[in-house]
Amino acid sequence: MDRRTFSALWSVGVLLAGPLHAQPRHKVFRIGLLLAASEPTPEGLSHRETFRASLSALGWTDRNLVVESRWGGSNPQRLRELAAELHSLPVVLIVTTGTISIRAAREGAPGLPIVMVYAGDPVGAGFVRSLARPGGDLTGTSAAGEEVLAKQVELLAAAVPELRRISVLMNPANPANAFFHEAMSSRARTLGLQLDRIDAATDGELEGAVSRAKGSGLLVLGDPMFGRHHVRIIEAALRHRIPSMFGGRNFVVAGGLMSYLSSTTWHWQTAAKVVDKILRGAKPADIPVQQPTEFELTVNVKTARLLGLTLPKSVLLRADEVIE
Repeated sequence: MDRRTFSALWSVGVLLAGPLHAQPRHKVFRIGLLLAASEPTPEGLSHRETFRASLSALGWTDRNLVVESRWGGSNPQRLRELAAELHSLPVVLIVTTGTISIRAAREGAPGLPIVMVYAGDPVGAGFVRSLARPGGDLTGTSAAGEEVLAKQVELLAAAVPELRRISVLMNPANPANAFFHEAMSSRARTLGLQLDRIDAATDGELEGAVSRAKGSGLLVLGDPMFGRHHVRIIEAALRHRIPSMFGGRNFVVAGGLMSYLSSTTWHWQTAAKVVDKILRGAKPADIPVQQPTEFELTVNVKTARLLGLTLPKSVLLRADEVIE
């Protein structure tokens, strides 16, 4: 082979091989989504769709991202098992909601980045060192729990001025509850109210627990079990003529009296932005935990009429949504 022929062949080879070597290899990431429900629910599916749509808007589609969903209910052991299963796939991070699920994910998948959604008090729970500088493998969004719950006490008292007592329904298995009780108690004292704690550890205890709130207002803390059985709680509150306050619009749509909380859409959209940063190389330790700045008050005037209540105009004017 002469030099001219060799040079020609070498040039063709470079032209053919060059673009192949220059083309970046297509990488597909896999992440886990651990949800605190025993099976897919309309609300859970809606949250997942909001999350996926937000990721898609950031450039993460089925072509470069696989989302492995697991529905763990409120059983910590089951949640830990599913977190370990996701870790072994492997996934590069886990997105999960609520204190019980966050703790289970951390224990079941140690060292794996975890994006928290609706974390009640991530500092008090020991998940992060501070909101501004998490300093570990966890970051995400916080529901700004203490301030929100104190405001829930205030709004329920404003809606039912004759109240002298508010009963707070808690799941004693949920470690987040202890962090909030003092904030609620402090606000209740300034309003001249007595705050009673009512525990329900299983769904079989719900009816009896709600009945003990008779003659008071009922404030229901966020918990996977309460979310799963929210209709039962609302029906029991109506039977015993108890005005109720929840953290989520869906409770009011189902017949609860009031809800005050940040937008669920905001939390899932923000979680998608955090995931985007981590997939692009950022460390959870350096991504501040995000807190909402806007909150939504929803009231159900039909429920008020069933309870024989006339909601003050000040409350109705303040509401973001009034359900007739």
